Amino acid sequence: MPATVQANRFLDPAVLAEISNLELIAKTVVEGFVAGLHRSPDFGFSQEFAEYRAYTPGDDLRHVDWNVFARTEKAYLKRYRGETNTALMILLDASASMGFTSVAVRKFDYAKYLASALVYLAHLQRDSAGLIVFDDDVVRLVQPSSRQGQLVRLLHGIDEAVLGKRTNFKRPFFELQQLLKRRGITVLLSDFFEAPETIISTVEPLRYRGNEVILLHVLDPAELEPRLPGPVLLEDMETGDALEASPEYARNEYRAKIADHIAQLRSRAQGAGLDYFLVRTDAPLDSTLRDYFRIREGRV
Repeated sequence: MPATVQANRFLDPAVLAEISNLELIAKTVVEGFVAGLHRSPDFGFSQEFAEYRAYTPGDDLRHVDWNVFARTEKAYLKRYRGETNTALMILLDASASMGFTSVAVRKFDYAKYLASALVYLAHLQRDSAGLIVFDDDVVRLVQPSSRQGQLVRLLHGIDEAVLGKRTNFKRPFFELQQLLKRRGITVLLSDFFEAPETIISTVEPLRYRGNEVILLHVLDPAELEPRLPGPVLLEDMETGDALEASPEYARNEYRAKIADHIAQLRSRAQGAGLDYFLVRTDAPLDSTLRDYFRIREGRV
C-alpha cells in the first residue's frame, strides 16, 4: 500500500473514531499531517517574522532560509516574534446541534479531534494554550499556560466535554476577553447556526486588541447536500422546533439557504479581518490542517 494512501487511511475520521485515547488521536493526526507535507513549513502559531540569526549545530534545519544560504553560502535561521510564548485559545462549541451526524463521526467529535491536534501542535512549539468549552454558558475553562502538564489538562478538558443546550457566543467571548492579557490566536470551532452578523459582531472586538481570530465552520455533509427519500419532519436539536421538508425543498431552497449562510459568514469574517474555513466532517484531518496552515503561511 502506498505511503500516502496508508497515511490518509489513518487520518480518516471514521478510523480515528475507533481510537479511544485522545492523546493518541492528536499524535496520529499531527504526525500524519507533518508526514504529508511536500515541504517543511514553519507550522507554528508564531508567524510574524522578526529577525535572522546564525545557524549553530543542533538547530532545526527546517528553519534555515535556503534562499539566503544560496546567495551567501552562510546558514541563517528565521526567527518569529513570540516564537515560544504565543497564546493559543481554543473555543469549542458544545451545543446540542454539534451532535448531528450522517457519517461515522459527529460534528462534535470531529471538532474535538481538530482541537486536540491544535493544542498538541502548540505543545510541540512550546506555545501557551488554553480552552473554553461552551454552549449557552461557559461549561469548562482551562486557563492558557505553557507549563508542564498543560497538554494533559487540555486533552482531558476536550475529552470530557459533553453536549449541552443552545449556543450563545456572547458569554464565552466575554470570558475570553477577561482572560487575554496579551495578543494571541483564538480558534473557534462551531457549526455557527446563528445569524452571521451576530457571530461577527460578537467575535470582532477580539481583533481590536491585536488578536488573530480563526473560525472553523464544522458541518456534516448532509447539512451541505441533504438527500431526503421522501417528505420528513425535521426537528431542531437545540430548540425542538419542527419543520416539514420535502426532497424538492432539500434539493433546492435549503441548499440555496445554506450556501447563502456560508457565503455571508465568510464575507463578513473576511471583512472584519478574521480567517474563515469551512470544514466537512467527512474530510481527512490532515487536509483540514493543511488548509488552516496554508492561510497562516500566506500571512508571513
